[in-house]
Amino acid sequence: MLLYFITCISFFLFLKSLLLKPLPSWASEMWLFPLLFSQEFSMSTISKLFRNRFWIGFLCQIPIGMSLVRKSLTSRVENVEESLDMSVLDLPELALDCILERLPPSSLCRIAAVCRTLRERCVSDHLWEKHMRKKWGRVIGPAAYREWKWHVASKRNVGGLKHGRQKGLMRFMSLHWPFQWIRPKVDANYNNPKLRSSLPVDSVMNWYLALESGNFWFPAQVYNRENGHVGFMLSCYDAELSYDPRTDTFQARYPPHGRRADARECGIPWERLRAPPIDTSPHDLHVSDCLNDLYPGDHIEIQWRRNKEFPYGWWYGVVGHLESCNGSENYCRCHSSDTVVLEFNHYTPGSRWRLTTVSRKDHREEGNEADGFYGGIRKITSEAEIATWKCLWPSEVLD
Repeated sequence: MLLYFITCISFFLFLKSLLLKPLPSWASEMWLFPLLFSQEFSMSTISKLFRNRFWIGFLCQIPIGMSLVRKSLTSRVENVEESLDMSVLDLPELALDCILERLPPSSLCRIAAVCRTLRERCVSDHLWEKHMRKKWGRVIGPAAYREWKWHVASKRNVGGLKHGRQKGLMRFMSLHWPFQWIRPKVDANYNNPKLRSSLPVDSVMNWYLALESGNFWFPAQVYNRENGHVGFMLSCYDAELSYDPRTDTFQARYPPHGRRADARECGIPWERLRAPPIDTSPHDLHVSDCLNDLYPGDHIEIQWRRNKEFPYGWWYGVVGHLESCNGSENYCRCHSSDTVVLEFNHYTPGSRWRLTTVSRKDHREEGNEADGFYGGIRKITSEAEIATWKCLWPSEVLD
């Protein structure tokens, strides 16, 4: 009885190992095995096979009626070995593309170093556009794209590099950028000099690796700059950023303010960064196009700077009620007035920073050297943006 169980288990393991290997040409006749066992083999014969190298003995016991017996044992083994000698490049085009599309950036870099054929596939723009959107879509905007084009042009002029494929990059920048990202671990292959030197200078993969390595500084905006300095709470300022792959954070260089030298900050997390929502220089007044659509309770950002030498930052606030209005929803007519009240409720009541007013019809930069200058306004309609500002709310009311 014990021998019977051992025989059954061994046969099961043999079939399992056979299924894990590519099937040879005689695989279509495998369905005859149960019939052979029931008609041609006895328990004593099976036991003898296992005692004398089951694999070879079993093949030799196959009846003459099967086409497999006409081939020698040597030719059968050679056929099996030849079927195992396959490459990933033997896969159909669609299957290989599906595999590559599901690989993370680090794996694409490793596979690109295998051979020229795989490198040509792995550096394709359409594979890297997805990774760019997922990881960098939140912080890369038109200003960063212009900076990259200038960077590419300067490399061409200095090194005489080849033109590459500009169409892929232009198509990539025209796509919609979702506010989500993935944070794959940094791999040593990102900085493989042989791989980098073989890439088209304007390829999406080259841009991704330049960002990932931290070698490329790009413009973006930082919430609550300088580690949440009290003078910058609930504001968002332009800066030049560089990624630190060791800590998965960023370092920032802020432009100089007046006579003050440029400030620097390290260890900035992803949550405090964004791409500029408006493609306007921080030194230019934004032309407001939402003034007639502002109602009490609406969320806004407004440009503000300390003096004319400073760049603008964007400050978070809400639209409030006029002093003459009691705030009743049924009787409020504040949206009909030419004056719009803007409240910054993270400041204590009575603070000079608590509120200001602007004109709907003739709004320009308003203010003075004591209280600063208020510029253009943008209305916030995105729940995600509003939630980000609320997450940055100070733990204590400011004076």
